[in-house]
Amino acid sequence: MLAGRGLTRTYRMGEVEVAALRGVDIDLRDGEMVVLLGPSGSGKSTLLNLLGGLDRPTEGTLEYRGTRLLFDDDASLTRYRRDCVGFVFQFYNLIPSLTARENVAIVTEIARDPLPPEDALGLVGLGGRMDHFPSQLSGGEQQRVAIARAVAKRPDLLLCDEPTGALDVSTGKVVLEVLDRVNRELGTTTAIITHNAAIGGLADRVMTMHDGSIARVAENARRMGPDEVTW
Repeated sequence: MLAGRGLTRTYRMGEVEVAALRGVDIDLRDGEMVVLLGPSGSGKSTLLNLLGGLDRPTEGTLEYRGTRLLFDDDASLTRYRRDCVGFVFQFYNLIPSLTARENVAIVTEIARDPLPPEDALGLVGLGGRMDHFPSQLSGGEQQRVAIARAVAKRPDLLLCDEPTGALDVSTGKVVLEVLDRVNRELGTTTAIITHNAAIGGLADRVMTMHDGSIARVAENARRMGPDEVTW
């Protein structure tokens, strides 16, 4: 579904160049769940930002369903982000003055074929909390609203950057259950980046990053259920 070749990202800090990615080749398949592991500074977030069209590579190409993304075409990148990709971050980025339903509706109003906000919130187990404001929700509930907002536009690709990083273990498991359900029931290709190796058991494939490169790719013979994950 998504193919990156020779992806390099170099940042200039004064007279110093810092290589965040060093010629990464990556493929994401339809309907799979991938976990990208690695310590801070290994390039995980940089790679996720390139895959989602939030950033541009210094060198390299990215193809979505056989069509090359044009990183110098802002309108093309905007359509890709709007129509094809959903994002979930460590911090929920909800609008405090809007209810859960209204936070999700922001996305459904611009999507081509969205889920109704009520259906998206029901999918993440918040059917009874739709009219609550973020301040009335726990951290785990707010993250589930963020997931509902991301999946409401029916993206082909869901990119998650440390989605359990701000949560305790029990709440984190609830969020992982939601991501697992979205992947299995909607068939959404899902990529999760984390420094937590235990989460790798949920995936079809685990990619381990080191120093701006993918050092290892491993296929899991069996995907663990979220209830089996311990950390």
